[in-house]
Amino acid sequence: MTIVYKDNAPLNAELMIGLYSKCSLGARRPIDQPQIFEGMIEHSNLIITAWDGEKLVGISRCLTDFNYITYLADLAVDEDYQKQGIGKQLIRETQSRVKDTCRIVLLAAPDANDYYPALGFEHNPRAWMLSTPL
Repeated sequence: MTIVYKDNAPLNAELMIGLYSKCSLGARRPIDQPQIFEGMIEHSNLIITAWDGEKLVGISRCLTDFNYITYLADLAVDEDYQKQGIGKQLIRETQSRVKDTCRIVLLAAPDANDYYPALGFEHNPRAWMLSTPL
């Protein structure tokens, strides 16, 4: 199996929802609302995808200024393809497209709390979220 990584490959809500439905991220994303996924695609400015032939098997979806900060909004790998280094390579591919001065930050899913430290991510207890209007 050869996985191919692509920058900003043609992507739509149906493909993304299909992928997210095959990993734990689907439980934390509105997979029943394709219009939100279309907005997620449209307004992300760095998307790296992993493909097994014509099948989307992974994604790194980011918001970045390419110089100082990259928010890794979604890192998803199809459960059938996990533990093969695809997630790690998606992060490497993301890093290769931003400057060395650019930090990658993310909010980890509960199931991934042990994954990111193994890749060199440092825990930061100062993250804050505003989920409701002021």
